[in-house]
Amino acid sequence: MKHIVKIITLLMVIATVWVGLLQTSTIPRSHTWLLPIYCVVSLGCYGLLMVGVGLMQFPTCPQEALLLQQDIIEAKGYLKQRGIDVSVS
Repeated sequence: MKHIVKIITLLMVIATVWVGLLQTSTIPRSHTWLLPIYCVVSLGCYGLLMVGVGLMQFPTCPQEALLLQQDIIEAKGYLKQRGIDVSVS
């Protein structure tokens, strides 16, 4: 719930700044109308960057890999007892 409050607050601040820029004409009106599009594009670029960084720093779990290998060996043994051939051809 805390994240939604932060997001709504941020959106309200951005909307207030945008309306203020529209009313004061500090920035030319043709550029001010494009600010929401710039914000959406910037948010998309930020999201892609965070996904890329997350993929580059993806943790490896050697202990979990060993446990998975043990589970595979157990499953092959169980299937072999049931008469199913799981050997790699």
